[in-house]
Amino acid sequence: MTEEALPVEAAKPQGSSRRRLLALMMKEYAQIRRDPSTFLIAFVMPLLLLFLFGYAVSLDPRATRIGLVVQDESAPAARLAEAFARSPYFSVTTLRSIAPARDLMVQDKVRGLVVIPADFGASVEKGRPQPIQIVTDGTQPNQATFIASYAEGVRTNWMISEMGMRGAPPPIDVSQRVWFNPGLQSRFFLVPGSIAIVMTMIGTLLTALVVAREWERGTMEALLATPVRMSEFIASKVLPYFLLGLASMALCTVLAITLFGLPFRGSVLALLAIASAFLMPALGLGLFISSATKNQFVASQAALFASFLPTFLLSGFIFEIASMPWPIQALTYAVPARYLIPALQTVFMAGDVWPIILPNIAIMLCFGMVFFFLCFRATRRSLDA
Repeated sequence: MTEEALPVEAAKPQGSSRRRLLALMMKEYAQIRRDPSTFLIAFVMPLLLLFLFGYAVSLDPRATRIGLVVQDESAPAARLAEAFARSPYFSVTTLRSIAPARDLMVQDKVRGLVVIPADFGASVEKGRPQPIQIVTDGTQPNQATFIASYAEGVRTNWMISEMGMRGAPPPIDVSQRVWFNPGLQSRFFLVPGSIAIVMTMIGTLLTALVVAREWERGTMEALLATPVRMSEFIASKVLPYFLLGLASMALCTVLAITLFGLPFRGSVLALLAIASAFLMPALGLGLFISSATKNQFVASQAALFASFLPTFLLSGFIFEIASMPWPIQALTYAVPARYLIPALQTVFMAGDVWPIILPNIAIMLCFGMVFFFLCFRATRRSLDA
């Protein structure tokens, strides 16, 4: 006689219990304490990312190697050459002819050439300065554009000064004013972007493992046999990582201000609202992936593909969205970090500009509601795979 396995029915939850939720949260905190990778991702990885994007990664063209070919021995040519030598944007190698300078660029020892022609001084004396020649290495288009723009800027500033010394009006008088980031330091927008990466990793990658871990270790069946509501179960998984994400945000903010010199012109309340709003879609997406896959390896790979890569590539962190093809620009609207980074940059650089911050917060909360709805649909009181 064979015995037929009877279906296991989970205990029906009766009412809502704060004690039950607290017990589940204590269980999750115990799991976090026993897992060293959680602390590595929450507190060590933010330090590495901030140091990387604060010091190692820079989009500022500082001390770019160029060859300066001075074919004129006049005083104006010497003063222009000195202006290039004093510029913090260039590391200058001075030569007298074009042939060795061309060889240096072919050998990748310089990134560009600035040629002051032979009759430059005579043309300056006549009040009609002859244009200089700027040659850049087109194998690196972005750097070539920087070299050409900054070299033209050095020449323009020198011309204005030179014409002023001679009592002649300058051909062009440009008065520039840069708001919020006068030094145009790339660190001021890279560091807030790295904070967005940190929040994505904590919110999505860590929570993508929590439900899958319960299924793999066989503890999910025990939880389903208890009178626990699915809302309590999900809340017990969300709240610890929500607090962990806020703690990591606080750590990143303190480091950004004290170590990297970022201005913080907004308020703590605005920063807290932005971080809380973004953690909702991040946590919701992670739990949805974890509930849907029920496998830690698959969940981690899906989290990287669905959150980390879009945040890094499609949020405007490194690559400007306006310069992307329009189909990719349309795709960026589905990336929650697209709305986090402008809000963070605003609160750091400009202050509490609520007409910018509030719409981004609202959109992130909408994403959060969608992901948590999908999470509730995927998390059921059933032992079926």
